[in-house]
Amino acid sequence: MPPPACAPPTARAAIGALVASQIREVANAGIDDPRVLPFWFGEPDEITPAFIREEAVASLGRGETFYTHNLGIVELREAIAAYLTKLHRPIDAGSIAVTASGMSALMLSAEALVGAHDHVVAVTPLWPNLVEIPKILGARVSCVPLDFRASGWTLDLDRLLDALEPTTRVLMINSPNNPTGWTLTRTEQETILARCRRHGTWIVADDVYERLYYGKAVTAPSFLSLAGPDDRVLSTNSFSKAWSMTGWRLGWIVAPAPLMDDLGKLIEYNTSCSPVFVQRAGVAAIERGEATVARTLSRYRAARDYLVGALAELPGVEIAAPAGAMYAFFRLRGLRESLAFCKRVVREAKLGLAPGSAFGPDGEGFVRWCFASEVDRLRDGVARFSRFLASLDSK
Repeated sequence: MPPPACAPPTARAAIGALVASQIREVANAGIDDPRVLPFWFGEPDEITPAFIREEAVASLGRGETFYTHNLGIVELREAIAAYLTKLHRPIDAGSIAVTASGMSALMLSAEALVGAHDHVVAVTPLWPNLVEIPKILGARVSCVPLDFRASGWTLDLDRLLDALEPTTRVLMINSPNNPTGWTLTRTEQETILARCRRHGTWIVADDVYERLYYGKAVTAPSFLSLAGPDDRVLSTNSFSKAWSMTGWRLGWIVAPAPLMDDLGKLIEYNTSCSPVFVQRAGVAAIERGEATVARTLSRYRAARDYLVGALAELPGVEIAAPAGAMYAFFRLRGLRESLAFCKRVVREAKLGLAPGSAFGPDGEGFVRWCFASEVDRLRDGVARFSRFLASLDSK
């Protein structure tokens, strides 16, 4: 008698169908070449601030190297709750689950909500994890593409509402968006939340870029500000972007109380817990890091303005300033295979960019450039890119 299957065939098939990261594929072509100027990954050109690193070192010095509560240390959950309360609405520490990265937060959220044959809707182009995770769990995923115009990326709200069927289980939405920088308006969020409430659809909001917002408010519009504690809304977030902590792998989930026990069990089966010394660094970032966030936003705004303006002057480039996040996602006239193009840029121009196809079919024909960098470094990159495009025209 054959042994019982450990996973349903749909899960095995979905895992087998996963495509390796195209960004990694491009990076692997040049990551060991010191001559390459990399802008392919979504991370800054600066290390984590000293006061955050020092807190982790102090924690290690105290011997805090043991397991802790699945949902995170009390100090960090309370710090996150206080932080979100200032930004959005009263949030209780009991609704916070600390996770080993924002990616883990997304995976855990899907595991808590999505089952085989469920219907999930995602707004694309999008970081591929949000589209592929539900497929691993056996769900059917419908994608609603954003529209690109000279004024920027926009959402066809009616098209999204039409995609939200009465039986749709989850809406996955990332705003500000990676890779486009598109950001939901408060009015759009109100309309979406009303429809999801009517259908009983869960919203999984990837809010990792909410502080990297170039509007007038201190944070991008958030479902957390609209939804009550009992609404079917999960907010996932990370320390990676606003506090320059990409390598620390620390994030969180805000979830309704009935889900917290399940999330605790899922964390136990996934990672057990996040390291205490990493969580101590997170407390320092949250409680003492507002100046860091403000400096990061100011630096990225200057970088965005320079890069968008410089790329707009290059022939064949169509670009609009993103409302949020840390990426310029621009179209190149006539581009059909962005992966092959970006590999060629690495080889010939020694410049690392991300192919639009890495973010799904709706991203093909585009290229992503992370501008979390000093302007002088971007200027060097633009010069290399300009020379590369000129060489194409001369052939």
